Amino acid sequence: MTKEETISRISRTGVLPVVRAGSADAAHRAIEAVCKGGIDTIEVTLTVPNAVDLLAKLVREMPNVLFGAGTLMSADDAQRCIDAGAKFIISPATIPEVIRVCVANETLVMPGVLTPSEITAALSAGAAVVKVFPVGAVGGADYIRSLRAPFPDLKVVPTGGVTVDTASDHIRAGAMAVGLGSDLVDLKAIEQGRASEVTERARRVLDAIAEARK
Repeated sequence: MTKEETISRISRTGVLPVVRAGSADAAHRAIEAVCKGGIDTIEVTLTVPNAVDLLAKLVREMPNVLFGAGTLMSADDAQRCIDAGAKFIISPATIPEVIRVCVANETLVMPGVLTPSEITAALSAGAAVVKVFPVGAVGGADYIRSLRAPFPDLKVVPTGGVTVDTASDHIRAGAMAVGLGSDLVDLKAIEQGRASEVTERARRVLDAIAEARK
């Protein structure tokens, strides 16, 4: 899959569940619940124990799902995740060496940015998509709408404070997709045997995004 195809796939789905969990097993069960709801693009963060091994396992077991790695802080971690099968790499900040590894491997990278200056630096370093984080702390959808004025062609994935109920607002504001954490990937619900609630939230956010795009 090319970088452009990865961008198109994420844009089409419109949502990236951010999977953080205390164990690989909990992460795996959460991913199954989300995917059952129709979401086929998943970010597995390196804060999950044995995340790289889990990523490789998921890529083998679920070939129809697009998996990427998040919370990347080093070039070595980026390379290990790419070797494990990650189709995209996400960092909480703009880390030039991570971007360089991804560019060399023709892999989509989404560095974390917040300000116009950080956006410009990330794009100049070779990023094609940026993650605005934490968007909820700086105005949410209104902030994305403001950024789109000076950056009309910006491919942006806001995360950090986006919820199932506000995801569509960010799409209408011009986001390519949104990153959704605990409001979608509810680990407590998974642990308590209420995985169906996570599946239903996944369906609900996909429906809301589809409606926002009409």
